[in-house]
Order: sequence, then C-alpha cells, then structure tokens
Amino acid sequence: MSMRRPGVGDPAPDFDLVGTGGRRYSLSKLRGTPVVLIFYPGDDSAVCTIQLRSYSADFSEFTKLGAQVLALSPQDIESHEAFASRHDLAMPLLVDECKRVAEAYNILGPIGFYRRSVFVVDGEGIIVYAHRSNAGMTYRKTPELIAAIQLAVTGYDE
Repeated sequence: MSMRRPGVGDPAPDFDLVGTGGRRYSLSKLRGTPVVLIFYPGDDSAVCTIQLRSYSADFSEFTKLGAQVLALSPQDIESHEAFASRHDLAMPLLVDECKRVAEAYNILGPIGFYRRSVFVVDGEGIIVYAHRSNAGMTYRKTPELIAAIQLAVTGYDE
C-alpha cells in the first residue's frame, strides 16, 4: 500500500473505473471540470446512505458550478445500481473493488476498509481540497464542498 498521502496542491491520481449507468469514468477525461470525489465505505450503510442522499438533494448546487460529482466504493456494479436506484442518487457510483484508487488516494484504514473521504480536484487535475475521516461516522456537508469548488473555479471563496 502506498504511504504517499496526496493532498492539497498535488496532482490527483488518475483512474478509469466502471460506474452506474453502464459508463466508464476517467479523471483525466474530466479535465477542465472541477471534480468532487466521494470515497464512501459501503452501499446501504446508514451514514453512507444519509451522506449520498444529502449530496443528491443538493445536486443542483454542484452542477451550478459545473462540478462533476463521483462517488467511489469497493462494492460491485450490481450493488451500486441497486443502491443508486433505491435511493434515487444523482451522482454516478464507481466500482473500486480492488481498492487501487483508494490506495492511490491513501484512504484505506488499518485493516483495508475505505475511510470516508472527500477530495475536490480542479480543472487542471490538482487537488484543492482533501478530507480523510478517521472514524467515518460523520461526513463533510455540502456548503464546505461548495466553498472548495468555488475556490477551484474562481480562485476565491464567495
């Protein structure tokens, strides 16, 4: 496992993953667009469900700024499709079954579980916001992420 902890100012590690809706998502193909990467431990867990439903309810706040929101976890595509459908989630859920992307972002806990984490990547592919949870019982609220996207887009907080 990589000990490197990419953070603010570092290039965001690229990936190419399958997601809900039968699409593939590659960070490098989203250049020019701010991207919010939400790493969550598991489909249908209590906090993950609340977190992703919250972001879905606020989805227009992200899209107004032209941001692409991607949620990643280690479950398979069938689990993701069912979870997204059950909760009417607005963002695509990406499959990181081998946890390679989690390793690249150094968000795995001591026994290999995903730690709830969020990164905002600017249009140049640079991380402008990074948060890794230790316990994972809380999540970053939309206004905090919107402020990070505004910094990525405009260079200043509105």
